[in-house]
Amino acid sequence: MASFFLIAVAQSLSWHLDTTHAASIDVQEAVEGGLDWLAANQSRRGNWTANEGRYPTAMTALAGTALLLEGSTPTQGKHADSIAQAVDYLVSRSRPNGLIGDPKTDDRYTYGHGFSMLFLSQVLGEEEDLARRNEVIQVLERAVEFSGRAQTKDGGWGYVSAKDGNDFDEGSTTITQVQGLRGCRNAGISVPRETIDRAIAYIHKCTMPDGGVQYSSKGGGGRPAISAAAIACLFNAGEYDDTHVPRMLTYAEKHLGNIANAGFGHWHYAHYYYSQVMYREGGQKWSDYRRQIEKRLVAEATKDRAGVFWQQGYIGPVYTTSTNLTILQLNAGMLPIYQR
Repeated sequence: MASFFLIAVAQSLSWHLDTTHAASIDVQEAVEGGLDWLAANQSRRGNWTANEGRYPTAMTALAGTALLLEGSTPTQGKHADSIAQAVDYLVSRSRPNGLIGDPKTDDRYTYGHGFSMLFLSQVLGEEEDLARRNEVIQVLERAVEFSGRAQTKDGGWGYVSAKDGNDFDEGSTTITQVQGLRGCRNAGISVPRETIDRAIAYIHKCTMPDGGVQYSSKGGGGRPAISAAAIACLFNAGEYDDTHVPRMLTYAEKHLGNIANAGFGHWHYAHYYYSQVMYREGGQKWSDYRRQIEKRLVAEATKDRAGVFWQQGYIGPVYTTSTNLTILQLNAGMLPIYQR
C-alpha cells in the first residue's frame, strides 16, 4: 500500500484554459499570488480538497498552514477570513474519540489528523476569542489522546489507527503525527513523553546503515523522501544531537542536495521536508539550497485569474501549491514549529 503522498508521481498535465507560465515573476509575487489562489479556491464550507474531492481534512490543514506563514491570523491580516473559516471547518471535524476528520470521507485519515494538529496548534497562540481558544484546546487535547491510542506496537503510525489497520505502520504518517504532536506540546497541550520516545525509537529502527529511512518497520528499503521527513521529525522532537542524524543527513544530501535530481520520485513531498531540514541547518547550506529551490519553484508556477498555483503531481494543485508556499515562506520564521 502506497502512501497518498508517496504515490504522488510527477506527471505532465495539460495547462488549463486561461493559464500561463509564470516564470517571469519573482519569489514575492509567486508567494502573494499563491496565497491569493488558495483563498480564491476555498469552498464555502471553509475547506479545500485534493483532486476528485479527496482528503478534505489534510488539504484544509496544509492550505491553512500556508496562509498562516504569511503572518495572517484568524482575526488579523489579509487572509484572516480564510484562516478563520479553516479553523471552523477543522474544529467541526473533531469527533468524540479525538480524531480530526471523517473515516468515511478522509481516505488514510491519519494524515488529516496529523496536519490538523499542526495547523490548529500554530493557530492557538493567535486566537483572541476566549471561547474559541478553549474549544481549540479541547479539540487538540482529544486529538493527542487519539494519536496515542492510534500508535502501533512498534511506535509508528499507519494510514489509519493501529486498531483499524491491523497494527500496520509506515514512515510518512509517523512523521505527520510526530510533527503535529510537537506543535501541540509547543502550544502548551500535554503530550505524553512516552508517545514521542516510542516514535523516535521507531525512526531509529527504520534507519538503515547508509542513513536511508525505510518505508516501514517491516522493510521497504531506504526512501529519500521519508528520510528527509524523518530528519525534520527528529529536529521537531528536539533531537538535534541524535546519533543517527549525521548519516541521515549524508543520505538526504546525496539524493536531494541537487534539486534537479528527480530520479527518486515524490519530489515535492521530499523537498517539503528537506527544506525544513536545510532551514534549520542555516548558514551557507540554507542560502545555497534556498537559491536553487526558489528558482525552480518560480519557474514551475502557473498563473490564472485567481492568482498563482502549482499543478504538478497526482494529488492536485491545492496540495502542491500549499507545500511549495510553505517552502517559499520558511525564511520568514513566522510559525513556532518551523523556527530554528
